[in-house]
Amino acid sequence: MKQFRVGLIGCGAISHVHLRALNELPFTKLTAVCDIREERAKAAAQQFDCRPYTDYKLMLEQESLDAVHICTPHYLHSEMTIFAAGKGLHVLTEKPMSVSLQQADDMIRACKESRVSLGVIFQNRYNAGSVMVKETLESGELGRILSARLRVHWYRSDEYYSSSDWKGTWDKEGGGVMINQAIHTMDLLRWLIDSPIEYVDANISNRFHPGIEVEDCAEGVVKYKNGVITIFHAVNYYSFDSPVEIEIHCENGLVRMISDQAVIKFNDGREMKADRKPCEKPDPDSPAKDYWGLSHTEQIRDYYLSLQKGEKPFIDGEEGRKTQALICALYQSGRQKEKVYL
Repeated sequence: MKQFRVGLIGCGAISHVHLRALNELPFTKLTAVCDIREERAKAAAQQFDCRPYTDYKLMLEQESLDAVHICTPHYLHSEMTIFAAGKGLHVLTEKPMSVSLQQADDMIRACKESRVSLGVIFQNRYNAGSVMVKETLESGELGRILSARLRVHWYRSDEYYSSSDWKGTWDKEGGGVMINQAIHTMDLLRWLIDSPIEYVDANISNRFHPGIEVEDCAEGVVKYKNGVITIFHAVNYYSFDSPVEIEIHCENGLVRMISDQAVIKFNDGREMKADRKPCEKPDPDSPAKDYWGLSHTEQIRDYYLSLQKGEKPFIDGEEGRKTQALICALYQSGRQKEKVYL
């Protein structure tokens, strides 16, 4: 089994779940890390016994790498992916894949032209509850989906934005609560519905963060071509990060997903449940947030297994683009105050 030499760009909080996975998996060798803040790059390099860089292009040129993980601010994902693809490297990028649909398309095209693999992190699809719900929906046991809803009520302080030079901006973050906080839940529900989108109709507003350009509140509907209408509500001015919720109403039962737990109650009285395994606990020494879940390692493992087999990853660039298109359409609808057809 080949061992892939891997570099990572961006040593912020989310990087630690990537670094830990790359350090533990038998078929990856964490070789180098990069961050424009030298102290962060050196700290990560010391902890995981690899080489630090402050210039990602220099790292990709000097190191003999097979793949690179991109954990940087949103607006950098596209340019870094395209540069890495030009060097013949496989790319696994954090969500969102970009700040615009054009950038997403540029990333996909660059990776196709260089014949490298592009993967996008949406780790919640790998949760046990998500897998159980997906398999049950696909089996037909729940019958036709009638409707669905999702709710993301989290908290982001003014300091969360003021301490960053990119969050809260349209050009660098790409938006607010939808593209940063709610995108995982929106991706999960879109994947579970499994139908092309007909149109979206959204309202966006900024109600409690006067120091930022982007929305801290979003609500609306997503109409799918199979007839399903889903509703969503997302804010980041609640008093704490409340567990995300998804509900799917079907002909033969009701699906409820709260955080990592999923419960299916059938109309005939049967019930199915799935949750984290008792042994699955967050690392107390990691800055990772509990609401990120514990499935990053599963997706990273799956990504490298797909490389071993010469197959496209489960969540590749094209799949990531579908959620990017949804988010971009919702922003267009919210700004123009009209339905947007996809």
